[in-house]
Amino acid sequence: MGNMLLPRRDPALVQRASPRYGRAMVEIPMLYSFRRCPYAIRARMALAAAATPVALREVMLKEKPAELIAASPKATVPVLVLQNGAVIEESLEIMRWALDQNDPLQWTPDENAFCYWVTRCDGEFKHWLDRYKYADRYPENASEYYRNLAEQFIQSLESALLTSSWMGGARQTLVDVALFPFIRQFAAVDPTWWQTSPYTMTRCWLDHWLHTPLFSVVMKKFPRWTPEMPDEQFPPATANSNAIAAQ
Repeated sequence: MGNMLLPRRDPALVQRASPRYGRAMVEIPMLYSFRRCPYAIRARMALAAAATPVALREVMLKEKPAELIAASPKATVPVLVLQNGAVIEESLEIMRWALDQNDPLQWTPDENAFCYWVTRCDGEFKHWLDRYKYADRYPENASEYYRNLAEQFIQSLESALLTSSWMGGARQTLVDVALFPFIRQFAAVDPTWWQTSPYTMTRCWLDHWLHTPLFSVVMKKFPRWTPEMPDEQFPPATANSNAIAAQ
């Protein structure tokens, strides 16, 4: 489910992404996604905020469809196939591509803040988060050991949120959107502990995002895609406009 770390923007990424041999043209961009994956969540958040329609294909990562593997041999999600057959394989670049189409919520981030926080989140924090969440796969240490190490990043968030309501500065930006799906995953490992932890500001910040209408749109359940099924449009046009208005 992971994506290669690309915190700094590469403006030429999409322009360089030439259509792959034999790729059929599509009417609207096609997104391969998995509902609970934090990388896919942040990509869908940006696409929904931009009101950029895509054909969503919900996949099971244990049984990856051949179409996903053909589009992206590494077969992780999210993967966005553009109308000309070009493929964007990184969640951060999908987010940036979406805002290039439309940015009604003014989520375009300060690049320095974006690079700093995403590098830490997708690097050190994700490393310890995986071990905390799947502690049975790493029996050399107790889950609390991995949680303590992951908490170093949470402590940094808490300090930043003591001086600003948002991680990217004075307003909501892609910095917040890129981070909160991973903090959601961390909080869900032990919800009782999380609710009594000393990270009051981080809990409030996370709760804000989890209760936005946009997040409800993003987390709508779709059936597992198979080649016989029609693609699902994401986001639904009416739901998206209402969510943006309420954001």
